[in-house]
Amino acid sequence: MIFRHLLLLCFILTISACQSTKSNSDYDTKYDFSQLKSFHFIETPDQGDQLSAERIRANIRTTLIAKGFTEQAEQSDFLISYAFLTKDKPKSSGLSIGLGTGTSGSHGGVGVGTSMGIPIGSDSAKIQVIQVDMIDTKENRLIWRGTDEFDFEAGGDEKVAETSKTINQILALFPPQPKS
Repeated sequence: MIFRHLLLLCFILTISACQSTKSNSDYDTKYDFSQLKSFHFIETPDQGDQLSAERIRANIRTTLIAKGFTEQAEQSDFLISYAFLTKDKPKSSGLSIGLGTGTSGSHGGVGVGTSMGIPIGSDSAKIQVIQVDMIDTKENRLIWRGTDEFDFEAGGDEKVAETSKTINQILALFPPQPKS
């Protein structure tokens, strides 16, 4: 009986460790998002990574246009601001815990063991955190904010794909849908 509980606990911990992050958003619950049709980008300060800034901006533009919004500099309905941060994330230590059972003749037993892996190469990965803000142009106030993050080991094609995926996940929450 105890073995079953230990096995179930290990299974739950393994599943929860494998789950990815989920995009988050917050918004003005009294705002009428159905009135929004056009957008314009606010110039963002240089954040030291021009490639990431250009990728994020291009993905926001593409995603919003695919949702039916239009980009226009004059008299747009909402403004877009975005920010990103790249930070180090410690790699896992490689520590693992295992459970086992066995029988020998009429005797049975349960064993618990651990192992420790040694990371090869860099001892940290990178995380890119992206935040997208939507600002009402008439009232000049924040009406929606979405955030998400992704891990990456290197730039190039991998980072391009992860940036696109992350922006799509963030903007899947915009505009917020009224609860029925």
